[in-house]
Amino acid sequence: MIENRNVEKDLEQLDSILKEQGISRRDAMKMMGVGSMSALMMGGTEAEAATVAQASDAKGKIVIIGGGLAGMSTAARLTNNLSNPDITVIEPNSLSTSYQPGQTLVGAGLWEKSEIMYQRDDFIPDGTKIVKEKVAEVDAPNNTVTTDKGTKISYDFLIVAAGVKLNYAGIKGLEEAGECYANGDNTNLMNVLKSVNASSIYTADGSAATWANMQKFVADAKSGKKVKGVFTHPNTPIKCGGAPKKIMYLTNARLEEAGKDARANADLHFYPNGGGMFGIKDYHTAIVKQFEARGMKYSYKHNLVEVQNGKAIFDHHGTKKGAYDKDTEEYEMIKTHERVEVDFDFLHITPPMKAPDEIGNSSVGSKKGWIPVNKETLQHVKYPNVFALGDIAAVPMGKTGGSARKQYAVLTSNVISMMEKGEIPKTNQKYDGYTVCPLITSIGTVMLAEFNWASKKPGSGKNAALMSFLDPTQERYIWWLLKVYLLKPMTQYGMLSGKA
Repeated sequence: MIENRNVEKDLEQLDSILKEQGISRRDAMKMMGVGSMSALMMGGTEAEAATVAQASDAKGKIVIIGGGLAGMSTAARLTNNLSNPDITVIEPNSLSTSYQPGQTLVGAGLWEKSEIMYQRDDFIPDGTKIVKEKVAEVDAPNNTVTTDKGTKISYDFLIVAAGVKLNYAGIKGLEEAGECYANGDNTNLMNVLKSVNASSIYTADGSAATWANMQKFVADAKSGKKVKGVFTHPNTPIKCGGAPKKIMYLTNARLEEAGKDARANADLHFYPNGGGMFGIKDYHTAIVKQFEARGMKYSYKHNLVEVQNGKAIFDHHGTKKGAYDKDTEEYEMIKTHERVEVDFDFLHITPPMKAPDEIGNSSVGSKKGWIPVNKETLQHVKYPNVFALGDIAAVPMGKTGGSARKQYAVLTSNVISMMEKGEIPKTNQKYDGYTVCPLITSIGTVMLAEFNWASKKPGSGKNAALMSFLDPTQERYIWWLLKVYLLKPMTQYGMLSGKA
């Protein structure tokens, strides 16, 4: 049980595991891409050294839309690397810097909601101006942004880090929930979810309610009642693509913790919109094996379209062969749709997600809403003085905190190059699509899914021998330690200081 764990003893255990393989904790953190955090955890100088660089004297007015992890970290890094920064962050939500990856742990009763709540104003870099209003319009041709209160702000360089909105209204039966963010006043959403007996860890309030619902689900199974848990994954890009599976794994762990009879009485079924568990074959194969070993079911190509009290309704979509075309020597492929109704006792909803309309429909947006940027430089495809990062950027596989950590360093360098030279040198670092998803598979184990656009797993090249025992497709306690003890301080005090 995590509640009874001791951080120092766990880190000693981590050191012991690594020592057996001839690896130091510092080297392990470097291999996992968290080198700066290892120094912060161990009192070393690596993090300090990361900030020792020649500050640029470049000048220009920088406006950042969004004061969450991506936006505020970028503001901090720019502050660290400009001798005379002029930075304005537009962010109305006082809880924008709260630790969203922790919502999964709250949803399973492993953390308290209070452990992930952080105040935006505690992370505003020195000298950065904060406008506590909402963006209403972006006029890129004229280099201005207008807020909902009529404040017009001009810029020389614009950075869009507005995140995504949770579109619960896109599901029939949840229309009154509307669209929302992970933090803030989500009272209306909570009332709607309660009315249909559904759960969702994608808001802080929702994660706390999920734990209450999960406890009842487990108690019912333990009492002898046959129960069914249903878990969904929508037909849109989502942030933290592993979260729908993580909460299912943790539900399974809580059932097993309650006893064999409790687990035997519960049917757990995952309904993803896609045709697989993961976009990379090695991780997909590993997850399927884990599901099968745990007796967890899955049905691909099911998109949740409606929720009634006690019933989830899916569009089971696919294709079938139609008429044969002799000219092309191909069959016509016809799309199929089947309405599937599934009863549930516990339903976890991962909502469809979208860019905020006021940004996605603006001059910097696109038909799909996401901000179109060069995937390597994060520079807007149309406006050279506009950049985007984080969940709102139209970057393949880039909607995780781990991606943002790599992106903000690249973006900062490129913005400063534009300020200094009016262009981005080809020698500048490029974003390679790095993404990491610590996939919690039980209370005490994590599979670290780490990859980039080349779909390469860690373990190639010079670190192959050292990384062989840390095969990321395997569930390991060492990754649990990373997830539970290292990632939150790395995020809140590493990235948000612009150093990690």
